[in-house]
Amino acid sequence: MNTNIYIRDDIDRIDLSVALQQVSPQRADYALRYRREHDQRLSLAAWLLLQEALKAEYGIPVVPDFVYGAHGKPQLKGHPNIHFNISHCTYAALCVLSDKPVGCDVEAIPEELDREICRYAFNEEEQQAILHDDNPPLAFAIQWTRKEAFLKLTGEGLTNDLPHILCSPQAQQASFQTHIVPEKSYVYSICSWMFY
Repeated sequence: MNTNIYIRDDIDRIDLSVALQQVSPQRADYALRYRREHDQRLSLAAWLLLQEALKAEYGIPVVPDFVYGAHGKPQLKGHPNIHFNISHCTYAALCVLSDKPVGCDVEAIPEELDREICRYAFNEEEQQAILHDDNPPLAFAIQWTRKEAFLKLTGEGLTNDLPHILCSPQAQQASFQTHIVPEKSYVYSICSWMFY
């Protein structure tokens, strides 16, 4: 598998006016729907990473139009063998390009564990592992990014069965890579199919 990771975590250094000129009018409009400037920068950063990745890896200078799969997952029109996924959180924007389906998620490491979200998102075994970890907020972020990356791989998005999603037979066919960036307080995970 050929997977390329592009990440940007200097979000506040992005010149908003320059970034808006580097994307399509539709994407600029999408980014400007966010109320906070920081969120606008994050949205643009993820898109610019996709643009950079497509140019560097495939010589495609402009992000093609999207077509959408059965669950609404975007794909590049006219390029069925190029798979991508983007994500962003408070501290970073992430783009992954691959020659097979891929999902990714980046999340800030919370300062403290939110037990209500933990009960909502994780099964009993996962909750216990998080609660008894030496660093529960980090363990939470790791597990959350894996679930999100898997759901973005399948294109399903958040589901009612979130606590048990990684126990499913389908999830057993997935491979995960998780990276911790403690000095910047974020974690990201990449998920793809083991056999494709």
